[in-house]
Amino acid sequence: MSGGDQAQLDVLYAEAYGDLRRLASARLHRGGRHTVLDTTALVHESYLRLARCSGITFEDRLRFMVYASRVMRSVIVDLVRRRLADRRGGDLIHVTLTTHFDDDLPADAAGAQILRVHEALEELAALDSRMAQVVQLRYFAGMTEPEIAQALGVTDRTVRRDWQQARLFLAHALR
Repeated sequence: MSGGDQAQLDVLYAEAYGDLRRLASARLHRGGRHTVLDTTALVHESYLRLARCSGITFEDRLRFMVYASRVMRSVIVDLVRRRLADRRGGDLIHVTLTTHFDDDLPADAAGAQILRVHEALEELAALDSRMAQVVQLRYFAGMTEPEIAQALGVTDRTVRRDWQQARLFLAHALR
């Protein structure tokens, strides 16, 4: 696809729809039972965001899938931020009530975890962008090491090494 042509995007999205649903399902499945979207909604919201972009070109299907995984990540993070802001009252004046009940819901914890992973990934990107791309493609897109290596133009061994280092960094950052 080149030149941001809407008809080409529609064809590419239709051809990749099954793979996009698989990526979305894998990503949402990792979120536990308190996911913020269903598979279809995530794929369709990703399409709407992609359709609004102009001038995007994709050399091949793999590059499209990489970009689509980034869009899916942004959809999830934006929705979690919106839900947490709404949960906290958004623009309303905050009043603290002291009770002995614990009002935290597991869904909030899942949303907070998604935001913590996103923020840790942003920190990692500032240190090493390729390592952050490996995490992005592995965690959010569900790609295999050979697919990641092909998408980034590096060897499988480099991907494995980056994945190991990134996992250590993220484990430390998420504590």
